[in-house]
Amino acid sequence: MISQKARYALRALVSLTRVESGQSLMISEIAIEQDIPKKFLEQILLELKRNGIVMSRRGKTGGYLLLKAPADISFGEVLRIIDGPIAPLPCLSKIAYRRCIDCKSEKDCEIRHVFAKVTDATRAVLDKTTLADAVSEIDAGKRAEAI
Repeated sequence: MISQKARYALRALVSLTRVESGQSLMISEIAIEQDIPKKFLEQILLELKRNGIVMSRRGKTGGYLLLKAPADISFGEVLRIIDGPIAPLPCLSKIAYRRCIDCKSEKDCEIRHVFAKVTDATRAVLDKTTLADAVSEIDAGKRAEAI
């Protein structure tokens, strides 16, 4: 299960994906549009900024904007920034591997083998799905409903 912080981060990034390239949104605009507490959103956007996902602009046309193209930002990347490893077991993590304390043999661990399949499938979806994909999928669904 992803954290509320990760959900807010993804929702904020979706808002930034929907504006024209090079345009920014103020924190207050994103907070209202996505129903995210403003103070919490500030922390999230700072974390995304430190990790090269967004940038901030000062002044009259200030606010936050995507630093990378929406097609270059995957859900997996954002989740790892906000929540850390995606793997459900520490012995399956690529970025924070730890041997399970009670494990006698990773090779013979039935639990690890099942969750390895789950982890691989989850990573495949999250690492291949970008912000652009998510927005275009929803927009296509809305167009289909309107017909």
